[in-house]
Amino acid sequence: MTNVKNNKYDLEERTAKFGEAIIKFSKKIPIAPVTQRLIPQLVAAGTAIGSNYCEADDAESGRDFKHKVGICKKEAGETKHWPRMVATATPKLKDEARSLWQEAKELHLTFNAISQKIRNKIRH
Repeated sequence: MTNVKNNKYDLEERTAKFGEAIIKFSKKIPIAPVTQRLIPQLVAAGTAIGSNYCEADDAESGRDFKHKVGICKKEAGETKHWPRMVATATPKLKDEARSLWQEAKELHLTFNAISQKIRNKIRH
């Protein structure tokens, strides 16, 4: 029997795919005075989620894990901002930007839930 993993719950794979989608999307954004500032911000925040999750997954301690998950949460939260700005600057990319915003929102909620569980575990 083959062990099939649901990628929605494989955060390493999911955050990597999201980073790849951010990179592909950023290549579609026309370079203009406004967008040349938005593109690097979008790419930096959107790809940092996955790299920080990899670090969290290899954390040296519970405290290190908590810290790295907190960074994932912050990067996902920041990433929600940039597709909206790109959609304003480049309206033809609005639908794709909305899809990326939705995934960033879901990742933010996921890392927020993990952070909450860690906080609750520490309190008890």
